[in-house]
Amino acid sequence: MSNTSPKVYRLGERAIVLDCSELFPALSKLTIQSRIWELAQKCREDNTFTDLVPGMNNLTLFIKDANQLTDWIARLPELWRDTTGIELDNPSIEIPVVYGGKYGPDLDEVARVHQLDTNEVIRMHTAPEYTVLFLGFQPGFPYLDGLNNHLFTPRLNTPRLSIPAGSVGIGGEQTGIYPQEAPGGWQLIGRTNLPLFTPDTPKNPTLLAPGYRVRFTQVSSLEFTQ
Repeated sequence: MSNTSPKVYRLGERAIVLDCSELFPALSKLTIQSRIWELAQKCREDNTFTDLVPGMNNLTLFIKDANQLTDWIARLPELWRDTTGIELDNPSIEIPVVYGGKYGPDLDEVARVHQLDTNEVIRMHTAPEYTVLFLGFQPGFPYLDGLNNHLFTPRLNTPRLSIPAGSVGIGGEQTGIYPQEAPGGWQLIGRTNLPLFTPDTPKNPTLLAPGYRVRFTQVSSLEFTQ
């Protein structure tokens, strides 16, 4: 692999950030993320950290012993150079979606921006197999890589104060799903009734995880609790 190294810096008393943002676009988003996952996996085996949090182009490591911070800041670039990117053997999760109408109030606008009809937008959105780059913003919110570039759409100028759980949206170059009701500025094109976050199952509270693959499937109707 390339000898190009990410930035590594201290965050507070017991945390380290490995920042890979400057490695893009020399490395693809998926390559960067897969190497972050591999590094996180290696660090978990060391039993030095209380938690590891993969983000978009970064990894935050919370260390047990603050006296080891300096050593790990020096060590992480070397560990990064040893990564090649893991291929996770995860199933492809199918997400049923009702597109348009009250469930996808921005579908018409996305179509207008790209001079497409709504059926073409739906076809382009359901065609790829996406990869979960990371979970963020809300517990279980998946940032998905693989959106057709003809659907890249800016976020709303004025975010909505409330977006229903299960809403499927487009924000810039990515698509994602709101696990819970929340404010947000993504263009909403549909909704699913699959629960993405179930806090009452603490061992596995999220439907998706980094590296999971996702396919959207258009359906004509679903039952929603709200």
